[in-house]
Amino acid sequence: MSIPYVREIDIEYGRCDQVSPLIRRVTANNPGPFTFRGTGTYIVGKGQVAVIDPGPDDPAHLEAILKAVEGETVSHILITHHHSDHSPLAGPLKARTGAPVYGCAVAAHDADDGGVKMEAGHDLAFSPDVSLCGGGQVIEGAGWTMEAIATPGHTSNHICFALREENACFTGDHIMGWSTTVITPPDGDMTDYLASLADIRRRRFDVMWPTHGPPIRDVDAFIQAYADHRQERLDQLTTALAAGPARINELVPRLYADVDARLHPAAARSMLAGMIHLVRAGVLAAEGAPGPDSVYRLAK
Repeated sequence: MSIPYVREIDIEYGRCDQVSPLIRRVTANNPGPFTFRGTGTYIVGKGQVAVIDPGPDDPAHLEAILKAVEGETVSHILITHHHSDHSPLAGPLKARTGAPVYGCAVAAHDADDGGVKMEAGHDLAFSPDVSLCGGGQVIEGAGWTMEAIATPGHTSNHICFALREENACFTGDHIMGWSTTVITPPDGDMTDYLASLADIRRRRFDVMWPTHGPPIRDVDAFIQAYADHRQERLDQLTTALAAGPARINELVPRLYADVDARLHPAAARSMLAGMIHLVRAGVLAAEGAPGPDSVYRLAK
C-alpha cells in the first residue's frame, strides 16, 4: 500500500489561520527538506491559550505568535521534541509571556548521527519547566483539555498531545502527512517508533495535526499505510540478507538504487535503525554490537 500523502496547504508566513474551532496555526518561514513549508505553531483555545511547538529561534516568528495572541494569556508552552525547528523559540516566548514550558528533556545519548545532516539540528539545551516524560499528564485551560502521550521513536523524548474536545492529536514529527518520519540512532529507535505508532492508532483520533504540513483526516488508513511502509523496508532487509551476510554500505546502493545517491548517507542511518530493531527481535544477527559498520546476517 502506498502512503496517501497530504501535501496541499494554504499558508502565508506570519499569518494566523483559524483551522478548527479551538485551533489556530502560524507558520514559520523556515521551509526545507525536513520542515516542508515550515514549522506550524499551533495556538489552542481562546482567551487562555496553549502554544504548541513555537519553532526555530526566529524573532519574526516570535512577533507573529505574539500578534496572534494579542489580548490573550498564554498559559502553557508545549513542546513535542527538542529539534531546532520545534523548541528553541520556547525560551523567548516564555520570557515575553511568563508561560511555563512543558515537554520531555533531551536524552543524554542524543547527538551522534554519524556526521549525516538528518534534521534541522538539535536543541540540546532544551530543558522544560514541567516534565512530561512517560506521558499520561493532563493539561487544562479555559475550554480545552490535552493529554500528553509519550511517543518515542523519532526522538527518545517525543511527545504528542491529544485535544479531547476535538478528538484531535498534535503529532509533531511522529506522523507527518507530507513525508515519512526520520528515525536515526542512537536517539531515534525503530522498535519504540513502531510501538508508538500503534498506540496512536488505537486511540482513534478524528484528525492529526503535524507540526509540518496539513492535517491528516483519514487517520486509520494513513497510519496503516505508514506502518506498512516501515514493514516493507524491514522485509527488504531480510530478503537481501537471505543472499548472504552484508554491511549497510553494501546494501544501501542496492535497496535504494532509485534514490538520489546524495541521500544514501541518510538512508544508511534509517537502515541502521531497522537493523537494530531486527537484531533485537532475533530476526537478524550482527558481528558484535549492531552498528553502521557491522556485518549482518539472518539469525536462522
